[in-house]
Amino acid sequence: MEIFQNIRALGPIFAFAWAVTIIFILWKPQRYFNSFLLIGALIVSMVFASGFFTRNAAGYFLLACYLLIMLGLLLTPVFLIVNGVQMIRKESVCPAHLLSLGLGIAVGVGEVAAVIWVLGLSETVRTGDSYRLIMFTVLTVFYFSFLVLSFVIYSVFIQIMPHRMNFDYIVIHGCALADGVRPGRLLTARLDKAIEVWQKCEKKPFIIPSGGQGDDEKLSEAQSMANYLLEHGIPREMILQEDRSTTTMENLEFSKEIIDSRGGGRRIALVSSNYHIYRCLRYAAKIGLRCTGIGAKVALYYWPSALIREFVAVFVTKGFLIWSMIGYVLFICPVWYDLVFR
Repeated sequence: MEIFQNIRALGPIFAFAWAVTIIFILWKPQRYFNSFLLIGALIVSMVFASGFFTRNAAGYFLLACYLLIMLGLLLTPVFLIVNGVQMIRKESVCPAHLLSLGLGIAVGVGEVAAVIWVLGLSETVRTGDSYRLIMFTVLTVFYFSFLVLSFVIYSVFIQIMPHRMNFDYIVIHGCALADGVRPGRLLTARLDKAIEVWQKCEKKPFIIPSGGQGDDEKLSEAQSMANYLLEHGIPREMILQEDRSTTTMENLEFSKEIIDSRGGGRRIALVSSNYHIYRCLRYAAKIGLRCTGIGAKVALYYWPSALIREFVAVFVTKGFLIWSMIGYVLFICPVWYDLVFR
């Protein structure tokens, strides 16, 4: 009886949280605010799941969930550092491939500071400038780690959201060619995913391979992709090349020009690597292109650094940067001010 009472009490909250989250995601999937709604819905789900236990068992269940989350947080910097070393070994040494290593070290410093903060070593440390600096470090690392975590969770969630397989156009985002002629691993995965989507559509959509020619490439990425599509059975008349773009935004702008010149399309799929989809959706919304993002898988070791790179690219955009700084001033700075001047 107690279990059923718990479920009846928590059920409406659970249903409401997920209904609001799903509605907002379907309405405007590019909104970063959705990531906070998703985290809230996941927390509500955890509490709702505890309702399936008796009162004492529910407490143990929530404690186990809390301990698992804490363990995950403690292991996060270790995972990031190991991944950073793996990226250097398998790829190359460059700023983009050092992101997971750098973030792992930063989060590790924050966690060490948090341990010192909690232990409080001595009364002198608690009241001195060192303790204030430690607490400020903890709060800062926690705030920006939360932004990254919410971005990662949301980026994964929009990949598993079900979507229809009935499109008018499929836009494939280009990337560097492996030998200046043939698609590399990332681009091949995108092409294979686009072909898979095309084959599942009842009415076959047009495919727009999008990408210009780089300085070290012998032909445009669009042409290389078109060659691959032709080799894999896509009819030539269904391929509309966009060969002028050099950035993700230009991929979308010039592809939209092609679509608009043909009378437009209501059902458009954007195919790119899974870590890239969220940024594509943000850019598409800016130019008024309503679409569905479909991600191609990448090597597991490559994914963390790539996703962090995507977060940085989104973070430095004007709107995101302004709102994140406002949040920092509102939630972190008052605590710091109280510590320094109380």
